Amino acid sequence: MKKRIWGFAFFSLACLAVPFEAAAARYSPFMTVQGTTSAPIGHVNFCRQNPSECNITFNSDQAVKLSEESWKKLISVNGYVNQSIKPVSDEELYRTEELWTYPRSAGDCEDFALLKRRMLINEGWPATALLITVVKERNGNGHAVLTVRTDRGDLILDNQDPRILPWDKTPYHYIKRQAALHPSQWTAIADTR
Repeated sequence: MKKRIWGFAFFSLACLAVPFEAAAARYSPFMTVQGTTSAPIGHVNFCRQNPSECNITFNSDQAVKLSEESWKKLISVNGYVNQSIKPVSDEELYRTEELWTYPRSAGDCEDFALLKRRMLINEGWPATALLITVVKERNGNGHAVLTVRTDRGDLILDNQDPRILPWDKTPYHYIKRQAALHPSQWTAIADTR
């Protein structure tokens, strides 16, 4: 319990430790999105199978207010999903190259992200703040994570790392994510790091 509170305090202090002028030049706690882009084929097929989750338009864009309570919830959901779902490729599990679905006991990266998103939405979190995001790993492989948009910056829930990190403190190159107001649409990310 103390470690979790310490993590929240550390994140809070890290955001305030750098003078504003220096931070503006080196650090952006929010991803920069630029225009629409194509949706991953796995997400297109997921939306065909789950139209009620994708054929929605939101009128207002809400981020999560990061508090000790919301931080604890993120840690809880991220830890629960990462520990209870076995990482397995779609090829191994379903004998297909790409299938986005809610995992029961096993799944790949986008399945972890989908489940975390659904669990947080079921807890009353705004869907506009919970966006599936496609990244490239250092080795060039594609990967999916859940971006949680907060009032303090964009945080990443990842099945490959138990920590919840600011987006720009992860080892990934960010490509695209769901559009906040239209979950079936995707926006390109300008990752110039």
